[in-house]
Amino acid sequence: MKTRAFQQVDVFTETAFLGNPLAVVLDGTGLSDAQMQTFAAWTQLSETTFVLPPTTEGAADGADYRVRIFTPGAELPFAGHPTLGTAHAWLNAGNTPRQAGVLVQECGVGLVTLKSVDGRWAFAAPHLQRQTPAPALLAEVLAALGLQADEVLAAQDLNNGPHWLGILIDSVDSLLALEPDPAALKRLNTKVGVAAKREANAGGLIRRANREARAFASSTRIANDPTDLEVRAFAAPVGIAEDPVTGSLNASLAQWLMAVGHMPDHYSARQGTALGRAGQVFLSKDAQGQVWVGGDVVGCIQGAVTL
Repeated sequence: MKTRAFQQVDVFTETAFLGNPLAVVLDGTGLSDAQMQTFAAWTQLSETTFVLPPTTEGAADGADYRVRIFTPGAELPFAGHPTLGTAHAWLNAGNTPRQAGVLVQECGVGLVTLKSVDGRWAFAAPHLQRQTPAPALLAEVLAALGLQADEVLAAQDLNNGPHWLGILIDSVDSLLALEPDPAALKRLNTKVGVAAKREANAGGLIRRANREARAFASSTRIANDPTDLEVRAFAAPVGIAEDPVTGSLNASLAQWLMAVGHMPDHYSARQGTALGRAGQVFLSKDAQGQVWVGGDVVGCIQGAVTL
């Protein structure tokens, strides 16, 4: 065991404690998989990252560092808020990228590029594979969420490293009122991202009174919210009943929804409202068709950890 530099940051927010926290161990050298997983489980954050030197192949292709990403229950090949949060912590620790204004992260899906977009760091969304979900699985997931089929505008199986079932529904209020069954979602082994366009809210269904009251009670519900999409992420199979703000999900949702015309090439998403957070994710597609996922990061804790 040795003392290692450590930071805890809040991602997808300008204000500390309203985004998605991330633990970053800035020197993961010599740690076993089991040690990393044990520490990630102990932090009880949705993700914990460990920074390592790039592999020989990664360094040859321009990687500045390698990162391993763990939830409390499993390792992920890629995740969005750990990508932005680790980049912030790495730079804050005094490191300098090989190419000015560009960071290259090596992780389980390969190399991920980060750059400044509209004044904040953003990562290039990894390649997305998507397909229509199996009707039987979709029906079971809707039952676990407490949704009716006629509330669903579209659904896709999404895979950009992490695997999500993406569902677009017709009402922000219905989305915020959801009370899913985590045990059922874990049994189905399905992580689910549910979204609703803010402009579609007026036509939504009115749900049961107790759920409606719960949805409107959140202190982060913003009058005339400037964001375009409300998102919730349910990840019971990896030990997270609901994730506050999820970069990988927002990346795959953007690639899908932009491609089929449900969302424009530039929009922002709100996530975490039902948890008392106010995460904001900025999505944009450039002239080459690459989707970029950006957000603010705030440092909260800096020190050392013995591992």
